Amino acid sequence: MPQCDMSVIVLFGGMCSERLVSVASAQHVAAECSDARFWFWSPEGDVIEVSRDEIIAHQNPFKVPFLPRERKFFWPCIDAALDAVAKEHCVFFLSLHGGEGEDGTLQKKLEQKKIAFTGSGSVASAAAFDKEIAKEKLCNSGIQLAAALCVHTGVGNDGKLLREFLSRHNRIVVKPKRDGSSVGLAFLDSEQALDAWWKKVEAEDRDYIAEERIFGREFTVGVAEFENGLRPLPVSEVVITNPGGSFDYDGKYLGRGTKEITPADVTNEVQLILQNIGLTAHKMLGCLGYSRTDVIMGPKGAYFLETNTLPGLTRASFIPQQLAVAGITMKQFIAAQLNLARGRTFS
Repeated sequence: MPQCDMSVIVLFGGMCSERLVSVASAQHVAAECSDARFWFWSPEGDVIEVSRDEIIAHQNPFKVPFLPRERKFFWPCIDAALDAVAKEHCVFFLSLHGGEGEDGTLQKKLEQKKIAFTGSGSVASAAAFDKEIAKEKLCNSGIQLAAALCVHTGVGNDGKLLREFLSRHNRIVVKPKRDGSSVGLAFLDSEQALDAWWKKVEAEDRDYIAEERIFGREFTVGVAEFENGLRPLPVSEVVITNPGGSFDYDGKYLGRGTKEITPADVTNEVQLILQNIGLTAHKMLGCLGYSRTDVIMGPKGAYFLETNTLPGLTRASFIPQQLAVAGITMKQFIAAQLNLARGRTFS
């Protein structure tokens, strides 16, 4: 099995709200890739090559921004950085989450320059990242989908459609249409709650998706491709320990008010149902390499929530948890993803 070498570039950081998580993922990947190069995509948009030791030494990545002390190489933008290695024989391990790193923007640049990279391609990345489009892709899959409405915040929009949606469903969840890590997640169960939320986001001029709130057990299931094909990983359950809490950023990465159970305490039948949803979503969205799908099991069965094409790979993230239960090491997982990336074809 090929090991990480100098032809591997781990790209992490980015300009979006999930860049802190990206650094933590890169730290975990760095522990298994002793000979890789590491590029930090800064919030300002420039790209800096840093040492593996500096990444590993960074403390408290979920709260403290990574500020490189050394610069092996520097490029003013991601396009310049990619141009610098476009003719080299290299493969990018994408340790990015959210924003332009996961929405297909970067993937399209890499495809155009015929540079190998891990994870899904630009089309699948864009489809999965947009929660409205993802639901449209799965509407004929046989998987249950919660009733949904896309709304746009902005001055001059009174939120009338959202109010009507709330009156029909009584309790709804709203989240950015194109974002991740539970950023901007809110639960609304009254006109007063809606008014307060709308006042908070009105000036954002941003698309949100509102969904009927399904009550039940929350699960997440990863799927990953190896030499013997695509396989589902053991299912994880998210338990909210604080009454009225949610699986937001603090719960997901700081452990506040939540408990993660891997493997989930479910019957074999339920596990197969959940794993089938993960596999179906991965295939219908056209994903490659690996993904993680969130599901809620309500009184009327399992409902698809969303699929992440570059889910977190931090030591505390679900994919590493699930790999460990399956008896797969991070080194084996990384090697499999790099091998798959090296075999990409570009039109």
